[in-house]
Amino acid sequence: MLFMIGMSIVFTCDNSHAAEDERPNIIYILSDDMGYSDIGCYGSEIETPVLDSLAENGIRFTQFYNTARCCPTRASLLTGLYPHQAGVGHMMEDRGHDGYRGQLNRRCVTIAEVLQTAGYRTYMSGKWHVTPFQPKSPDADKSNWPRQRGFDRFYGTIHGAGSFWDPNSLTRENTRISPVTDPEYPIESQVDGKFYYTDAITDHATRFIREHQEGSSDEPFFLYVAYTAAHWPMHARERDIAKYEGRYDAGYDAIRNARYQRMIDLGVIDAEATVNWPIPDKWKTQKHWEWDKRNMEVYAAMIDSMDQGIGKIVDSLKSTGQYDNTLICFLQDNGGCAETLGRSSKHNVENTNQTFDPLPSDHLQMDMVPKQTRDGRPVRGGPEAMAGPEDTYVAYGRGWATVSNTPFREYKHWVHEGGISTPLIAHWPRGIARHGEIEPTPGHLVDLMATAVDLSGAEYPKTFHDGNSIHPMEGQSLRPLFEGNTIQREAIYWEHEGNRAIRVGDYKLVAKGGKGLWELYDLAKDRSEQNDLSQQMPEMVEKLAAMWQEYAERAFVVPGMRK
Repeated sequence: MLFMIGMSIVFTCDNSHAAEDERPNIIYILSDDMGYSDIGCYGSEIETPVLDSLAENGIRFTQFYNTARCCPTRASLLTGLYPHQAGVGHMMEDRGHDGYRGQLNRRCVTIAEVLQTAGYRTYMSGKWHVTPFQPKSPDADKSNWPRQRGFDRFYGTIHGAGSFWDPNSLTRENTRISPVTDPEYPIESQVDGKFYYTDAITDHATRFIREHQEGSSDEPFFLYVAYTAAHWPMHARERDIAKYEGRYDAGYDAIRNARYQRMIDLGVIDAEATVNWPIPDKWKTQKHWEWDKRNMEVYAAMIDSMDQGIGKIVDSLKSTGQYDNTLICFLQDNGGCAETLGRSSKHNVENTNQTFDPLPSDHLQMDMVPKQTRDGRPVRGGPEAMAGPEDTYVAYGRGWATVSNTPFREYKHWVHEGGISTPLIAHWPRGIARHGEIEPTPGHLVDLMATAVDLSGAEYPKTFHDGNSIHPMEGQSLRPLFEGNTIQREAIYWEHEGNRAIRVGDYKLVAKGGKGLWELYDLAKDRSEQNDLSQQMPEMVEKLAAMWQEYAERAFVVPGMRK
C-alpha cells in the first residue's frame, strides 16, 4: 500500500508537471571521515554555526546511517542501492566478484541521471571516488566520471584522498588541471594567494548556484557537494587553526565527557541507552602530547572551514532567491577514522633536510601522498611534523577518533555504531515545517535517492544505459518524516571487509570480520553496544542472521571478503 501511494505521487508529478517551478532544488552535502559528535548541534565544541542554524530551522536525525567507508557510501548515496549492488562493495579495485568491481556498474543509475530526465540541471563539486583513477594513462577510462554519470558540470577530484594544498586527480569537467594554472580559478584570487581544496569546493558550488540562476532559472537543480574535510591529512589555514589553539589542552577524556553531556542535553543521544566508557590509555598519545593536541586543533579547523563554506552556499541561495525552495541535507560518509597514516616517525622521508627541485606550475599532482611541495620541500609525517602546512601529512589517530565517535563503538571500516552513525540535517523552508526537532526514525543513505525521486517528480527507470535492467531502489523517501508522519521498512543491512550487520526495529545483529561471531544488541536500551544479547536470545539471532544471508545473496555480497 505504501508503495502504491509513493508511485502515485511520482506518476502525478511526472505527467502533469503541476507547478513545475514549485519542485525544490536539492543539495546533498557530504563530509569525510567525521564522527557522530563532531558538529556543534550533535555535541561538539567545534564551532559550526551554519550547520547549527540549519538544524535549528530544520530536522536532526539521530539514527541515520552510512556504510562505514568512503567509496561504498558514495556509491550508495548516488544510486539509492546498497553499495555491492552498484559494484562498490569495497574500494576502487576489481576483486573478481560483481559486488566488488570497484566502480559503478551499468545496472545502477545516479541521482543526477534520474533527475536529468525530470528537467533538473545537475552539478557536482568535490570528491567523486566511485571509479578507479588511472594517473599515468592519458587515455584513462572516463566512462564513470561525473560528466558521464549524469552531471552537467563537475569540479573536484576523481580519487579519494590527498593534500588539501595540492590535491591529486584535480579535474574540471573531464580535464585534469593544476590548481596553480587554472584560468577559471586564478590562484591570485584565493585567500593569501594560496589554493585550499575546501575553499575550492565551496567556491565552485556557489558558482554553479549563481550561474544556474543566471542561465537556467526556469529549471530546478540538483547539487552534490562532497567535501574532503576532515579526512587526513590534517591540513588547514593558520587563521582557522588559531581559533582552536589551547581548546584541547584538557585532553581526550575531558573533551569526550563534555561532548557526552552536551549530546544528552541536546537530545541526540539517550543517557539511559548509552555508556560514556573511558578511553583506554593505550589509545592516547602521551609521549608526543603537544603534537597530538595540534592534530586535533587542525582537525577542528578543517571542520570549521567547511562550515564557513556551507555558509557561503547558503548565502548564494539567499542572494539568488533560491533559498526557500531548496532542500539541503548534510551528512557524513563514515565514522571517525582511527587509521594511523603519517603518525609514526617512519613516515618521514629519509632525509628531512633534503630538498627537491621546484615543480613546474602546470604540474599535475597524481600522488595520494605527495613526496614534495611545489616549492621543493619534502612532505613529512610523524610526531616531528606539526600538522597544518603543506609539507606535513598526518592523521589524527585513535584517541581523537574515539572522541569523535562519542559514545559509540568502533570506527571507519567497522559496522558497529561508531563506524556507521552519521548526523543528518534536513533543511527546507518551504517544505519542512518542523523546526529544531529531533527525528529518531532509523534511516540510511539509500533513502536519499528515493527522496530525490519523490520530490522531483522523476520516474525511476526500469532500464537505462542502452537497455540494461536497473536494480529497484532500496530506500524509502524521507518526505513523510519531513511532514511529521512515519515510514515503514523491513530492515537495514551492511557489509564491509567482512564486517556485517542488520537492523530490524531496535534490534541489531553485528559481527566483526568474516569469521567474527554474531553479537545482538537492543539499541533502544544499549546503543553503545555494551550488552551482547546473543546468548540470551538465540532465536532472534537465527532470524536476523537468516534475513542478512538472504540480503547478501540478492545484493552480491561475499560475507568472507576481507580487505
